[in-house]
Amino acid sequence: MPSADRTAGAGAPALHHHELRYHELHRLGRHGPLRAILGTLAMVVGLLVVVPLVLTGGYNTAGEPFGELSIDPLTPVGLVIVCLSLAAAVPIVIGTTRLAHDLPGGLIMSVVGRLRWRWLLTCAGLAALALLGAVLLALVLPEHGGAAVEGSVNEATDRTIAFALIVLLLIPLQAAGEEYAFRGYLTQAVGGVMSGRVGTALAVVVPALLFALAHGVQDPPVFIDRFMFGLVAGALVIVTGGLEAGIAMHVLNNWVFFGLSLAFGDITEALAPVAGTWWLLPGTLVQSLGYLALVAWFARRRALRTSFDRMVGAGVLERKRPRV
Repeated sequence: MPSADRTAGAGAPALHHHELRYHELHRLGRHGPLRAILGTLAMVVGLLVVVPLVLTGGYNTAGEPFGELSIDPLTPVGLVIVCLSLAAAVPIVIGTTRLAHDLPGGLIMSVVGRLRWRWLLTCAGLAALALLGAVLLALVLPEHGGAAVEGSVNEATDRTIAFALIVLLLIPLQAAGEEYAFRGYLTQAVGGVMSGRVGTALAVVVPALLFALAHGVQDPPVFIDRFMFGLVAGALVIVTGGLEAGIAMHVLNNWVFFGLSLAFGDITEALAPVAGTWWLLPGTLVQSLGYLALVAWFARRRALRTSFDRMVGAGVLERKRPRV
C-alpha cells in the first residue's frame, strides 16, 4: 500500500479532477472573497496588535525608552519578543483556517495534513548545498556580493552569547511563523478565490509582494532580494505540496544572516536591514533557483505527494473541529 507521502506515479504531473494542489485547499471548506479578506484581517490584527500587547504587557517596543524591550537598537529581550510575536502566526493561522474555513489546521502544513519531518530535514540539507553555491559565488563578486564578513571576529560577551542562544533556538520559530502566514494562509486565501493559471500565478506573486512590503522602507536591491525569496518560497509550496521546503530555506537564511551579524557586524542593527547593494542579487538568484531545482528534482525522485486527493483524503478532513 503506498505511503501517504507518495503519489500514484512519480512521472505523472497532470492532476485528476478530484485532486487539489496546495494553494487550492481552501476549496475543500468554506471559501470565497469575503472569508479570505476577513481571515486575512483577523490574522493581521492578531499578529500586529494582540500578540505584541500580550507579550510586552502593553509596552511599545519601538524605541529606547523601554530599555530591554527595545528593538531599535535591538536587545536580547527585544529579539525574543519579535521571534515569539512572529512564531505566534502558527497557532493564529491554524485557528483562522479552522474557524473561517472549517478546515483542519494540518492542511496549512501540507496536502497530507501534517508536517513531513523527514522531508523537512532533506530540504534543510538541500538548502545548505544551495547556500554553499551562493557563498562561493559571493567570494568572487565585488563587495563580496553584499556580505559583510570583513574585519575581526567580535568579542564573545554575555550579551553576544544571549543573542546566539536566542538566534539558535527561536529563529526557527520566527521563520516558520512567517511561512505559515505568507506561504501558508495567504497563498491558500488567494488560490481559494482565483482559479486556473492566473490563480496559481497570483497565489505566488501576491504573498511574495506582501512579504517584501512587510519589511518596511528599504533600498530597491533589498526589496527585490526579499521579493525574489518570496517568489521562490511560493513556488516551492506548490511544487512540493507543503511548507517544509520554504521553512528550511527561511531558517537557514536567517541563521546565517544573524550569525554573520553577531560574529562580524552589529546585531543590534540587524533586525530589519534596509540598505544593500545590487551585488546581492546574483547570489540570491543562484541560491534560490538552485534550491528550487534541487527540491523539485528530489521531490520527483521520492514521488512526494504534491496534491490532495479527495478520494483518499477523507481521514484528514474528518479531523476538523466537531460540529454541534
